[in-house]
Amino acid sequence: MTAASIEIARDPSVQYLLRVGDTCLIQAQRLAEWCGHAPVLEEDIALANIALDLVGQARAVLARAGRLEGERGGVVHDEDQLAFLRDERDYLNLTLAELPRGDFAVTVLRNLALSTFFKLLWQRLEASSDGDVAGIAAKALKEARYHQRHAADWVLRLGGGTEESHRRLQAAVDALWPYIAEMFDADAVDDAAAESGLGPRWAELEAAWHAEIDPVLAEAGVGAPAPRAFRSTGKRGVHSEHMGYILAEMQHLQRSHPGGVW
Repeated sequence: MTAASIEIARDPSVQYLLRVGDTCLIQAQRLAEWCGHAPVLEEDIALANIALDLVGQARAVLARAGRLEGERGGVVHDEDQLAFLRDERDYLNLTLAELPRGDFAVTVLRNLALSTFFKLLWQRLEASSDGDVAGIAAKALKEARYHQRHAADWVLRLGGGTEESHRRLQAAVDALWPYIAEMFDADAVDDAAAESGLGPRWAELEAAWHAEIDPVLAEAGVGAPAPRAFRSTGKRGVHSEHMGYILAEMQHLQRSHPGGVW
């Protein structure tokens, strides 16, 4: 017996929150893959703690999304149902979060890109018209600031380290940068969130994101590749080939033992 998938309403406010919660959740899943495999013990613990912070943020946002769905006339779902019982096309995370773990340079660079984005987003969400979301943002902002500092320190260490560490960091930039543009693509979901006061259009964060990221890359001695026409589409539910493998591992226990509790 396996658990059946749940259906999610297409309310734009719910989708906006799912984009936030899902990106936290999938990024946490990727970071958790480092547990027991980080280059030093201290970093093993640090990455696990960052992953736990992101799981906490995902739980809070997904729980609010589930309640909001009920308020908008849909079925109320809790955070566990939303995390484990949706089909792939119903996850709305940024594609950047679902890309393979990669080496340590890929991990810290992705952490820098996403933590900087989240720090800016949580800052704006503190003023959300939804009181629950504003409260979540106030707590998450403190965590995102730490995540950003941690990642930036490692980017600078790798960039200014050995020839090999610098080469790997530049390779990570080349591999990840085509997926950055998706963060700031505008659409009707963003428009609805901005009009209701729920949250900002993500495109509004782009200039501030670059103002914080670009100096770090410059100090590390690496450069971003030229923009491409390619756009990833994870936040619209169309994912890379890697997403299915993440979900197969992440959902296995809940789907194999429906409603199981410890």
